[in-house]
Amino acid sequence: MDDDFRRTPSRGPLTSPEELAADLGGVTVLDVRYLMGGPPGREQHATGHVPGAAYVDMDEDLADPPGAGGRHPLPDPARFEAAMRRAGVCDDRPVVVYDDWQGRAAARAWWLLRHHGHRDVRVLDGGWTAWLEAGLPTESGPVEAEPGDFTLSASDAAPAVGPDEVLDVEVLIDARAPERFRGETEPVDPVAGRIPGAVNVPTTANLDDRGRFLAPERLREVYAGVGADAAGSVAAYCGSGVTAAHDLLAMEVAGIRAALYPGSWSGWITDPRRPVATG
Repeated sequence: MDDDFRRTPSRGPLTSPEELAADLGGVTVLDVRYLMGGPPGREQHATGHVPGAAYVDMDEDLADPPGAGGRHPLPDPARFEAAMRRAGVCDDRPVVVYDDWQGRAAARAWWLLRHHGHRDVRVLDGGWTAWLEAGLPTESGPVEAEPGDFTLSASDAAPAVGPDEVLDVEVLIDARAPERFRGETEPVDPVAGRIPGAVNVPTTANLDDRGRFLAPERLREVYAGVGADAAGSVAAYCGSGVTAAHDLLAMEVAGIRAALYPGSWSGWITDPRRPVATG
């Protein structure tokens, strides 16, 4: 393992293509390509990926089946542990995750690993697109990773809140597009609207015009705009608990501690007694 890689970089949980390429032999790389309604990520992985990257499936490895916990409930811990071991994740080896969705799917894997105690996980800033733009090597075909020894452990590095706690959060951030936040449209879930008291920071606000995360000082400005920088408790949600992790990742870059509401909007509306706000 390269000790330099384990030092905290200037942008915290993010790493650049060049940084990853310099230490491919010392890290475990996970390809988490996923796009709701898009082509299967496994097929994209087979066509081309970062050398040595194992594919991790959003629906099979990073979520349980839809139900009262929403469209993407957190995966059963034992099943998640087994999936990470199949992908080669080890307790004492850094992990880098990437996707081709500007970090929205990769952030889910990042958050889950941190939530379950892995101490060194980063997201490739710009993902697969940035890797290709940098002219770095790729490979194709399946990857059979050497099994890892990742073991679940309690961690307060990536906390979560449930539906009974979420209304007590001082700053509750909705990561969906503004029109969904306002309840003007709802293309996925059966009820439109938001959790009362929530403020809106869509994931697009975290990125520059190239799809890279903004600098830490700019992200601090974004989240200061909704009071997250001064709040005692902050949490984020989205439609199903996937893209909210993008806001959590951005806040981590900005130095703001926040929790995930995993059920998010799709879980919230499974109980008709829960309040809904619009406008």
